[in-house]
Amino acid sequence: MVKIRLQRVGAKKQPHYHIVVADSKSPRDGRIIERIGSFDPRADKIILDQDKVQTWIKNGAQPTDTVKALIKKA
Repeated sequence: MVKIRLQRVGAKKQPHYHIVVADSKSPRDGRIIERIGSFDPRADKIILDQDKVQTWIKNGAQPTDTVKALIKKA
């Protein structure tokens, strides 16, 4: 199953996340299919390509609960 989820990047104690499309069986920071946005929780800044998100959801990708909340907020 393909999921839209967060991939953690950034230094220790300074989280930053990429919003990615990945296979559900791959590790959190493992192989991805496509990067569709980013999220900086310290600045509460969300960058998201809405067209790609809708395309992936239409093709059957399941967003995680956290990503669903970010999509609504963006």
